[in-house]
Amino acid sequence: MATVTGVLLQSWPDEIAHRLSPAATPPDLSLSVLGVVVLAAALAALVDPLWRVLRLGVTLVHELGHAFVGMLVGRRFTGFVLRGDMSGHAVTVGPPRGIGRLVTTWAGYPMPGVVALGLVAAASQRYAAPLLTALLVGLLITVPRVRSLLTAIVVGLTTAALGCLWWWGTAAVQAQVLIGIALILLVGGWRHLGAVASATTAGSDPAVLRQLSGIPALAWNTTFALTLGACSWGVWTLLAP
Repeated sequence: MATVTGVLLQSWPDEIAHRLSPAATPPDLSLSVLGVVVLAAALAALVDPLWRVLRLGVTLVHELGHAFVGMLVGRRFTGFVLRGDMSGHAVTVGPPRGIGRLVTTWAGYPMPGVVALGLVAAASQRYAAPLLTALLVGLLITVPRVRSLLTAIVVGLTTAALGCLWWWGTAAVQAQVLIGIALILLVGGWRHLGAVASATTAGSDPAVLRQLSGIPALAWNTTFALTLGACSWGVWTLLAP
């Protein structure tokens, strides 16, 4: 028993190192494989009961986009919540006005597109495993900042799913799943933007940006759309046969 335990302990560093390394060869992203991935992502977005669950992942990326950019500009990320109606709230502490507050507030709606482009770029260039590692570390860092039961469930399930993909998924499966996630994030990013553009409320990101800057909410929504459009074009460029 001791010998078996010793062998397992010695193999763990090698197993982890293997899962931190880029794939030896590029993943299979042939037209047939991408067709299956696109079909699965389309079904996820079009089947309403399934979408009601998956859209929480889009909201998670949105809120963590606020948090990540806020920390980049020197604000302190203290907590976040997700709600079942695809809304949420991330709290960053810092000056109530200024460029840091502006870019932190702006970052939410474009973030699903930015993350989608990053997922596709990494997956198509053999870096699915290192990217999964970074995502898992990032999610674990957010755990102490969870402020509701639903948020804890979403973060926990997302972390578990990505952890299983990281540990048991082959390089090809990792790349294909990450591309599928990227497509769902793109669809979700556009759907979320459509919802806020058609019914801007007082507490929405475009409304807050208007209050902070004096620039109309329509202009801010246009910047969101341009960023999502650029990310969509980038994804298409990377995946086009």
